[in-house]
Amino acid sequence: MSTHTATPAPGARSAAKPRRSGFARLGPLPWIGPAVLLIVLVVVWPVYEMVRTSFLRISSSGFVRGSAGIDKYRRLFDEPSLPSVLLATAVWTLVVVALTMVLSLALAQLFNQKFPGRRVTRWALIAPWAASVVMTAIGFKWMLNQTAGVLNTLMTDLGLIDGPKDWLGTPATAWPWMMFVAVFVSLPFTTYTLLAGLQTVPDEVYEAARVDGSGPWQTYWRITLPLLRPAFLVGVVINLINVFNSFPIIWSMTHGGPDSDTATTTVFMYQLKNSDIGESAAMSVLNFALIVLMVAAFLKASRWNEEEN
Repeated sequence: MSTHTATPAPGARSAAKPRRSGFARLGPLPWIGPAVLLIVLVVVWPVYEMVRTSFLRISSSGFVRGSAGIDKYRRLFDEPSLPSVLLATAVWTLVVVALTMVLSLALAQLFNQKFPGRRVTRWALIAPWAASVVMTAIGFKWMLNQTAGVLNTLMTDLGLIDGPKDWLGTPATAWPWMMFVAVFVSLPFTTYTLLAGLQTVPDEVYEAARVDGSGPWQTYWRITLPLLRPAFLVGVVINLINVFNSFPIIWSMTHGGPDSDTATTTVFMYQLKNSDIGESAAMSVLNFALIVLMVAAFLKASRWNEEEN
């Protein structure tokens, strides 16, 4: 009597899968978990609290007195200063970002060349970036002081003005000076961002352009700027966010005054805090929505995620 061992049909045999440990089953979660938690605590939770507060009636001492519905938003849009504040914010953002990008392009191109003292000048450019923005703004405020400011003293001695001027007392002169300070503190980061982009362009590309007879301006417009596009977009987006939300410069130099004549939406939000916390929170929600829409519109218009042909 013979016994036969059954042979499994081809394909019926399957390799046993090794069992994964509990930690391995979590996949990448242990690695990205801390970052996700940080985002939730630093971004998501404050936004949630900001939106929730805008629908509450809160006393000046901080006690919640119940729901306010959309009453805070009605009060906000009834504010007579809101249209002028929104317009001032748009002009402030566009002018400062545009000047910053143009000057940073020129400085990055300069620092990308070889010249005596290049290392020293590169280090000198970091100074406005290393210093506190508040400290820089207060320094310029002292310089522009009507009675003891060095600018009035110098211009009076040179005969350029008849007497001391209150440079920060009127919007017509306060806005240009605050824009100057905003550009001054924005130049270092933007210049180094563009300089890093310039240094990624291979020298062979410029050599090929010279062989083809391309002039300096043709090379710059047809080769340098297109290859600099990623770094340029990073600089614009970060500057849009920073300048739009800029608070220390304006608050340190003018406190948004007189009234709200030199206030942007961020400063106006802080001014509202003194009278109505809920309305200030509503302004915060509006400010957050505006910055998201502005950045999204810019990225859409610039087609940031499309490859160059």
